[in-house]
Amino acid sequence: MTRPPLQWFPTGMELRKDPITRSWVITGDDVQESAPRSEPFCRFCADSPAVPQLVSTMGGGDGPWSARAVVHPTPLYRIEGEPSRRGEGLYDRMRSVGAHEVLIENPRHDRNLWNASDGEIEQFLILAAQRIQDLKRDARFKYISIFKNHGGSAGQEFEHPTAQLTATTFVPRRVLYELRAGRDYFAQKERCVFCDILSQELQQNQRVLETRGDFVALCPYAPRVPYETWIMSRVHEAAFERFGLARPASLRDLGALLRHTLQRIRTISEEFHLVLHTSPNTLHRSESLGYWKTIDEDYHWHIEILPIIASKAKSYTFKEVYYSPVASETAVKRLLDAKIEG
Repeated sequence: MTRPPLQWFPTGMELRKDPITRSWVITGDDVQESAPRSEPFCRFCADSPAVPQLVSTMGGGDGPWSARAVVHPTPLYRIEGEPSRRGEGLYDRMRSVGAHEVLIENPRHDRNLWNASDGEIEQFLILAAQRIQDLKRDARFKYISIFKNHGGSAGQEFEHPTAQLTATTFVPRRVLYELRAGRDYFAQKERCVFCDILSQELQQNQRVLETRGDFVALCPYAPRVPYETWIMSRVHEAAFERFGLARPASLRDLGALLRHTLQRIRTISEEFHLVLHTSPNTLHRSESLGYWKTIDEDYHWHIEILPIIASKAKSYTFKEVYYSPVASETAVKRLLDAKIEG
């Protein structure tokens, strides 16, 4: 595959590595504010005069499509070129090469994940799995993130029901922590720490919100923020896309559980971050990083939902030692008391 000639930072953006935390930061002079866009029309509705750059589409539903992926109108990462990592003294930097897509969850402007049908959410989840699988074929991309920011404080960009996807040439720090912890636990016990957590939570039944088919929604034992909720699969699998595309029928149960969970959370706060944690790009494994060796046995894909509660703003002050004034057991009781539909 021929790459275009190298130009440093054509969009004014670059990636810089923090030498202390070892996390990559995207920075530059043309960073736009993340706020819901005010436009005379919705660019993602079917009758929009603006035609997005289509990447992939799912058929079915009442219209010509049920879910689709398009190029982000102002992408932070661009697909062309090579990262060209280089050093300046102790600092590392590289070009912001990657992919940045908008995943349109539903053709209808008023159908969000908490009020869509199970079948509609299933189509969106299959699309997400397909996009991850496709982008992992590119050896440049080490990790594919899928996330949804809802609400002004969460950085929501579009009014239409959407999530976003980024493909990066590095693995995000939070995922690295999970990979290393999973590897170390497996080295000691030859078991997946996520599977053990799920087994204990189901046995104790103090922090479990709901089960549906192969999936469990729970509030983690040590929450980073109030009402933090995870959705996990009882079936061990490191990669969401492998699981979803091998068992597409099960994604309807996942969609139903996701819908119920978001309904519960929205009784506490309408603003939240939702992130899918899946395995890095194991199609192109690193020969130097030890956590790649047992990753299929020691990692476990899951969804994390972090509500944003204005009255508990202190919860979001600390990035390493998190503060949560609501215990998981209390959070489960309050969320279970919430009135939800269906």
